[in-house]
Amino acid sequence: MQDAETVLSVIQTKGQEGQPLERLYRQLFNIELYKAAYSQIYANDGATTPGSDGTTFDGMSVKRWERIIAQLRDETFRWQAVRRTYIPKKSGGRRPLGIPGGDDKMLQAVMKLLLEAYYEPRFSDRSHGFRPGRGCLTALVQIAQRHRDTSWFIEGDIKGFFDNIDHDRLIGILSKDIQDGRFLNLVKRLLEAGYMEDWQWQRTYSGAPQGGIISPLLSNIYLNVFDKWVEEELLPLYNRRSSSKKGRKANPLYRQYSHKRSSAKRAGDVAAYKRYGKLMKAIPSVIDDDSYRKLEYVRYADDFLLSFAGPKHEAEEIRERIRFFLEQELGLELSIEKTLITNARTEKARFLGYDLHVMRSQERRTVNGWLWFGVPREVITAAKGKYMRNGKPVHRNEWILNSDYDIVANFQAEYRGLVQYYIMAHNIANLSEVEWVTVTSLLKTLAAKHKSSVNQIVRKHRSTMVVDGRRYRVFKVRVERADKKPLVAHFGANPLRRNPRPAEIKDYLPKTGMCRSELIDRMMAEECEMCGSKGRIQVHHVRKLKDLNQPGRKAKPAWVQRMAAIRRKTLMVCEECHQAIHAGGHRSEWDDWNNILESRMR
Repeated sequence: MQDAETVLSVIQTKGQEGQPLERLYRQLFNIELYKAAYSQIYANDGATTPGSDGTTFDGMSVKRWERIIAQLRDETFRWQAVRRTYIPKKSGGRRPLGIPGGDDKMLQAVMKLLLEAYYEPRFSDRSHGFRPGRGCLTALVQIAQRHRDTSWFIEGDIKGFFDNIDHDRLIGILSKDIQDGRFLNLVKRLLEAGYMEDWQWQRTYSGAPQGGIISPLLSNIYLNVFDKWVEEELLPLYNRRSSSKKGRKANPLYRQYSHKRSSAKRAGDVAAYKRYGKLMKAIPSVIDDDSYRKLEYVRYADDFLLSFAGPKHEAEEIRERIRFFLEQELGLELSIEKTLITNARTEKARFLGYDLHVMRSQERRTVNGWLWFGVPREVITAAKGKYMRNGKPVHRNEWILNSDYDIVANFQAEYRGLVQYYIMAHNIANLSEVEWVTVTSLLKTLAAKHKSSVNQIVRKHRSTMVVDGRRYRVFKVRVERADKKPLVAHFGANPLRRNPRPAEIKDYLPKTGMCRSELIDRMMAEECEMCGSKGRIQVHHVRKLKDLNQPGRKAKPAWVQRMAAIRRKTLMVCEECHQAIHAGGHRSEWDDWNNILESRMR
C-alpha cells in the first residue's frame, strides 16, 4: 500500500501534465489517505457538529475507516442527507448550510485530497477562493499588480451560484478529466443525497450545499470552465496593444512646455521656469492611443472583477458576453442589476469589502494610474456598532462572565482581525475611530464585571508595548501560573500603517511529510491514554478545551484532568473508557492516573 504523499504526488503530476485520471475510485481503499485527511480536519470546529444521523468525529477510529472502505469495495456506501441549518447574511436574509455526518465528512475529506492534488495545478492563476495558500488578500494584491491604468470596473454577481450548480454539467466537467465511472457515480450520489429540514427529507436537484467539506472544491472546478474561457477567449479579444509603449504616446504640447522650461532654466529665468512648470502640470504627459485596450480579471469564489481600459460601450459588450456564456455553458444567471459597470476614475467599485478607484493627481504624477484601496464608511460604522448603544460605547454583556484574560483577548482578536484584513487600505488610519470605541467598550466591560469604575480599571491594567520601534499604550492582563510562564493578553499595539503587499501569491504544492501529525502517531500507538490498555482505540473529541470547565461540576473527572494536562482537544481511549466518558461514569483503571496527578501536584 503506497503512502499518501506518493499517491498525491503521482496525481498532481498527472494534473500538471493534463493527463486523465484512471482508477481513482480504488484509491479510496487506501487507509493512508484517511490518516492524512483526518490529520487535516480533526481540529475544525465542525468536527463535533452532528449531521442528520447524529454522528460526528467523536469516536473516530481505524475500525471506522475500515468499515467505510469495506462499504466502498462492495459499493454499498450511501451518503446520508445533510442536516440543513441557516446562518444570517450581512446583507440580510439567511444562508442555508448543509452539515454532513461524521462518516460522510471523513470520505469527503479523502475525496477532496485526491481532487485537490489533481486540479490545483490546473486552476487559473486568477482564482483565489477556497484554495490553499490563497485568499482575499492574495486576490487584492493581484488587483494592485495587474489592474492599474483602467477606465471601467465590471463587478460580477452570479444569482444564487451555490444553489444553482447544475449536477449533470458538473459531472460532465469531471468526466473530461476523470475516467472512472465508479468515482463519478459516487460524486453524483453525493450531490443528490438531499437534506433534512424540520424532520423532512428534501431532494436536491441542483447546487453544492455550502457546509460540505468537498463543496468549495467542486464549486471551483465548476467555475474553472469560466476562468479558462475568460483567459483563452475574452482577454485576448479585448487586449490590444498599440505601436506606442503601454498604449500611450507622448503629448506633443507637454514636450513643448518641457523643452521651454529647460531653456528657461539654462537662461536663469525663474519666472518662466515656474510658469511652464504649472502649464505642464495642467495637461497629461501622455495621451491614449484609440486602438489600445486592456482587460484584466480576478475571481474569489463566485465574486469576480474585471478592469477594462476602453470605451464604456465595449465594457457593456463584455458584460453581455459573460452573461451569455454563463447561461449557455454553465446554466448560471448573471444579475445585470448587480453586475455594475463603474467609472474607475470618478466612482468607487466594491470588491471583497474594499473600495477601489484609480488615483489621479496633478501634484504627484507618479501615483497616476495606480489603484486606491479604501475601507468603506459603512464597514467602520458597522464595526463601531457592535460596541455601541444609543450612540455611545457600552459594555458587552455576553462576555462579563468570562475571565479578564478572555475578555481582553476577545476584544483584541476582533479589532486585530479587522486591522489585518484592511491592511492594504490607503485610509487605514480611519480605523482609529473603531479602536477608540472598542477600547472604551473593553474598559466598561471589565468595570461592569468587577463593579468598579473605568478609571480604576485603567489604572490597574494600563501598560505600554513597543512594536516596530514605536511605543504604544495598551491594556494588559497577566495571569500568573505555578512553574509555568504567565499568560498575558493585551489590547492595543495594532499599527495603523498600510502594507501594500501583505500576502504573496504562490502555487500550492504538496510538501513532504504533509500527511503526518502527532494525532496519527498517537492513534497508531494503539494505547489507551486513560487505562493504558493495548488495542484499537477511539478518538474522543471536544470542541474546545475551555468547554471542559463546565459550571456546577464539583470535581473534574479523570478524563477531563487528563485532557487538560496534555492540552489536547482529543483523547485516545479504548472502547470501554469511551463508553464510560459518555455515560458520566468512572473506571477503577483511571485511579492510577489520579494518583499520578496528585503526586505531581505535591
